[in-house]
Amino acid sequence: MLTPARFPGVLGDDYPAACAALDLRPVARGYGLILGQDGKGARWTVATRDTALVALAIATWDCGLPYDLSPSERDIVASLPGWPLALAVSAPGLAEPHDPSEEEGGRPPLVPPDTERWGPAQRRLGADEIALQWRTWRAQVDDAKDFAAPGAGRHPAVRRVLAEAKAYTDDPPPPGRIRSSFAEGGARALRADGPGWSIVARTDDIAFVLLDEEPGEVLPVGRGPELPSLLEALDKLAVRLD
Repeated sequence: MLTPARFPGVLGDDYPAACAALDLRPVARGYGLILGQDGKGARWTVATRDTALVALAIATWDCGLPYDLSPSERDIVASLPGWPLALAVSAPGLAEPHDPSEEEGGRPPLVPPDTERWGPAQRRLGADEIALQWRTWRAQVDDAKDFAAPGAGRHPAVRRVLAEAKAYTDDPPPPGRIRSSFAEGGARALRADGPGWSIVARTDDIAFVLLDEEPGEVLPVGRGPELPSLLEALDKLAVRLD
């Protein structure tokens, strides 16, 4: 899905940036993205305005059921060479996935980010993974050790990130820069991004911060006196998935 509430984080910090990465206009209804192969096995990313069709296919596949995803030609907005994400799949009966030539595609093909280096795309992918595996990451945090010890949580870059996130309450960011979804216990799962940083949090718990300047590091932020009110304020600004 490529909508204000749900888009591949690898493409950008917010919905307009993600659309720009694919040369698409950021319309309110969004797009569905279909990553497939042509008859020669070449990779193509097809954008369709029929978001309901793609959302239904995803929900059906998540349940382990088959679904024939065939968008109408009139709903197809763009066909872009390559895939922006790394996929270990291929269509049966076709050649191994490969990028079409620049002549065929009319532009350089989309490629997934290099996992051997660290940068904005990798930082956002890391935040996506933490959001998906929240319980696993949360279990690795020792509240007494990470938050109660003198000087814990005093990373200057983290303080800067929290200040920049708080500034969103006075100057709301582009749509998708803050996203909120359902979490167990009546809480909300929050995701916020900014220039060089990502925050993953639960409104009733802690937060994790990832930074472009700290390759591969995941920095936990305890609730303390300020985090709860910040998360509540961000949730009020967020685009809601549900």
